[in-house]
Amino acid sequence: MKSNHKLGIITILARTGYQEGCIAAHALDLIGDRWALLVVRELMLGPRRFGALRAGLPGLSANVLTQRLGDLEAAALLTRRLLPDPARVQVYALTEAGLALWPVLRALCLWGARQPGHDPTLFISSTALMLSMRAMCARDRAAAHLVEMRLGDDLFTIRTAPGQFVVVRGAAEAGALRFSGGTNAMAAAVYGPSPLRDTARGLIGFEGDLAEGQAFIDLFALR
Repeated sequence: MKSNHKLGIITILARTGYQEGCIAAHALDLIGDRWALLVVRELMLGPRRFGALRAGLPGLSANVLTQRLGDLEAAALLTRRLLPDPARVQVYALTEAGLALWPVLRALCLWGARQPGHDPTLFISSTALMLSMRAMCARDRAAAHLVEMRLGDDLFTIRTAPGQFVVVRGAAEAGALRFSGGTNAMAAAVYGPSPLRDTARGLIGFEGDLAEGQAFIDLFALR
């Protein structure tokens, strides 16, 4: 039965693939379906439940998400596992091969930022914003910063240092600069032209040294 299932997957991939020996075509056979790379994006900062993935991809139906998760699992780009008690919920996580897609996402961010037509008022997931900042950070100018970002129900810790930018899920320890707000508002505060002293007066929340906060914000630009 298991052998027949594997044969079925191979048959589907062969039928829908590009049927080329080109390695770029092979890569697209694995991640070229619509939404596939964005599902990978939502998992790039750690395992997520099905509902959390749907929240980060509101334009994606549950049926298509289920299909993409199955395709990515068949391609060995993600795995599913059951969290131990008391949670006992299923989560999806990228494999080593899936995590290795970060340079692809980074290149798309950098390339897309140079193209006209980007609409920053459209939905941005919290993971998408964190990854765009990871891609756009001017690491050569980075000083040591510890930052907590609360974006709705999601909490992230960012650490910068000369040549470094690290972002993980979870709260930061005492002494961190603390930003809070909606994801689109935070994107406007990070990438927009207004100084932090203005955006922190209603667009977003901020706690900490204003000058250090501005120095952190100054590390990011779309163009």
